[in-house]
Amino acid sequence: MTGRLRRCRGRLEAEIFLALVVGATAFVLAALVSAAARTYVPGALLAAFFILAALVVAHFGGVLYALPVGVVSIEAFDWYFLPPLRDLDAATLVVLALLLVMSVLVGAVAARAGRRATASEQARDMLADEQAALRRVATLVARQPSPAEVFEAVTKEVGRLLELDMAYLMVYEADETARVVAAWSLKGGGYPVGTRLTLEGDNVVGRVFRTHRPARMDDYTDAEGTIGEYVRALGIRAGIGTPIVVEGRLWGLMTAASTEPEPLPVGVESRITAFTDLVATAILNAEARRALERVAAEQAALGRVATLVAEAAPPSKVFAAVADEVAGLFGVPLVGLFRYDTARCATVIAASGDLSPYLGRTWDFPPDDPSLIALLKATGRPLRIDDYEDLTRGGIERAKELGVGAAVGVPVIVEGRVWGAVAMGIAKGRPPLPADTVDRVTAFTDLVATAIADTEARTEIGRLAEEQAALRRVATLVARAVQPGEVFAAVAEEIGRVLEVDHASVVRYESDATATVVALWGNDSTPVSSNWSLEGESALAQVFRTSRSARKDGFEHLAGEIADLARRLGTNSAVAAPIIIDDRLWGAALAASSGHLPLAAEGRIANFAELIATAISNADTRSELTASRARVVAAADDTRRRLERDLHDGIQQRLVSLALKARATATATPEPSQEIQGELSMLADGLVAAVDELREFSRGIHPAVLSEAGLAPALRELARHSVVPIALDLNLDSELEESLEVAAYYVASEALTNAVKHAQASVIELRLDCHDGALTLSIRDDGIGGADPSRGSGIIGLTDRAEALGGRISVISPPGDGTTLHLQLPADPKAARMPSRLRSAVAT
Repeated sequence: MTGRLRRCRGRLEAEIFLALVVGATAFVLAALVSAAARTYVPGALLAAFFILAALVVAHFGGVLYALPVGVVSIEAFDWYFLPPLRDLDAATLVVLALLLVMSVLVGAVAARAGRRATASEQARDMLADEQAALRRVATLVARQPSPAEVFEAVTKEVGRLLELDMAYLMVYEADETARVVAAWSLKGGGYPVGTRLTLEGDNVVGRVFRTHRPARMDDYTDAEGTIGEYVRALGIRAGIGTPIVVEGRLWGLMTAASTEPEPLPVGVESRITAFTDLVATAILNAEARRALERVAAEQAALGRVATLVAEAAPPSKVFAAVADEVAGLFGVPLVGLFRYDTARCATVIAASGDLSPYLGRTWDFPPDDPSLIALLKATGRPLRIDDYEDLTRGGIERAKELGVGAAVGVPVIVEGRVWGAVAMGIAKGRPPLPADTVDRVTAFTDLVATAIADTEARTEIGRLAEEQAALRRVATLVARAVQPGEVFAAVAEEIGRVLEVDHASVVRYESDATATVVALWGNDSTPVSSNWSLEGESALAQVFRTSRSARKDGFEHLAGEIADLARRLGTNSAVAAPIIIDDRLWGAALAASSGHLPLAAEGRIANFAELIATAISNADTRSELTASRARVVAAADDTRRRLERDLHDGIQQRLVSLALKARATATATPEPSQEIQGELSMLADGLVAAVDELREFSRGIHPAVLSEAGLAPALRELARHSVVPIALDLNLDSELEESLEVAAYYVASEALTNAVKHAQASVIELRLDCHDGALTLSIRDDGIGGADPSRGSGIIGLTDRAEALGGRISVISPPGDGTTLHLQLPADPKAARMPSRLRSAVAT
């Protein structure tokens, strides 16, 4: 039977038409043979010939063709060999057509039934063979051999079962190529194992890759791409491919091909699917084993690093362990742990492999640098660069010098900030790192972050202890009510030492939008009392505008006088906290450094700023209290002065006048009686005595000599009236404020009175020194000592008077060693420098 007949087989309409043509042809031939052999060939021999021809057709073409050939041959033998002969008229043609059609239909039904029976038997045999092949492969998979053994067995079974010329098992690579992992060929040749095929063009391998579905090509004549050319070179005419899907992802394909011109049988794809499922199972098993081994190795590595972290090992040891473990786990030649020093600079703090020579070196990168280290800092997210070939600039060039073709990096996040990064690189041409590399490295970066956080926590505890000690020292100064300037200087020094910065200062904001430096520590480029404009951008300017803490990192593009100074000094980071007093912005505390100040610096400086505000508030309160007490003392002194003046100018003068008049009356009366004259004399003496007593009383209220002559004469008068000798040492180089003179006089008067009454002293020493308006008074006796100032109201009142003027009184009185009283009164820079006698005159 010809190839055309074979190609038509399987299509009923074509076969019936072909059977009709064959039958008609057979009738014509049989009629011609019968007519020609009628006189030469015996009838039996010719009949046997026709029967043999029908049998031959049945053997090669089947009953569908044999039945019409046999029927029309016998009919031609009957009509044109055996008498009576028959003419080929219309009736004869109709009969012939009926017989031909009937024989073809009967033959078609018989052929279809036979073919179905044959196909059923072949299907049973094929199914048995397929099940046997699947059992062999499944048994092999169950033994968990290497994937290569399973691939080879499956490819061989598929090729033999389908009775095709070639079978291949291929895996799809990440670079969109297909690599042959197993091959079988009936005649030898074909793709060797390891061959890589590109997927361009229209072919079975490309179709499966693009659609993830089975594909077939019954004619490779028009196949495109490298695969099409290679297939035609091998003589392949048709091919099929079935995808191998592992856990929902396309892993590869199973393909088979034929060099025969006939198309491949229908349903071949489904038969291959059972084998691809076994391949997927084998792959899953192998991947599961590898994953289990990988997880075990990874957990062991993580356990070793976690042990170091739990043991509070030094960070450098943890960093080195992480670099070594990551390098060993992934089998990469370059692993580094970087710490970001600034936004454009990192330091290699741990390294493994070819990166080891860079340990301790800085890794600079310019703005918009596309390198892995720069992008990790900028984005704070894991990244991978699969091809460095087309990248340039900065860190990229350094990576290329190290031979890096691809890299993966994961940032180390500590308390929400990008502290550093773990990066690994592979050489050019090596297979890419696994897709889950980032997730696996993240576990190590988490341990690094934990180690850093633990170390920083321990450091933070020490820092907090140091900071609290500094705050206590400043708070002690505030509690001791020292001068605000001393508190400012202490705060600047403590801020500088606690934050370890280059410069710390305290500034006061002025009404003209400037800042005056009132305390400084560190860099002396902004001396105390210097004044700086707040125009432009700076931490101090921002605090001035917002009354809130402010930070500035980087001064390259900022304008203003302070920003210019920061650039000259190399300052990179500055933090300022406001000093608020009674809801009013008074000034700010500032810290500046060439490095990067910690994120908590604002709060730490704010603690010191609050102490400054407390010191200033206390000083203001003390000043207001002192001023109030001074006003009270001044009012009392004015009252004393007025009383003394009223007594002197009023009552005392009238008493003197009465005494004089009494004496004048006694003298002017002509020969008065002795009794009357005696009474007038007694009246005059009494009036004089009353005047003397009133004078002493008025001196106690406010000595006139103090107002009229000053402190030195008043002290000399006290010495003259004392019953105990007084050694005076008076040193006055300038006029004193009246309030100071009054306070000193009363302190001296009270001290001399106590010494005379209680000390049993033989001599008293009084020393007075006055320089630039400030007064120092010392009174010492050689009496019995043991005086207790708290038990007498006199010294307590004098102490209040001295403190009201900003002064201080101290009493030292050890038993048996006399008593020493020391008074210090400061000058009042705001008071007018007016001599006491002139002030008295003005008051009068």
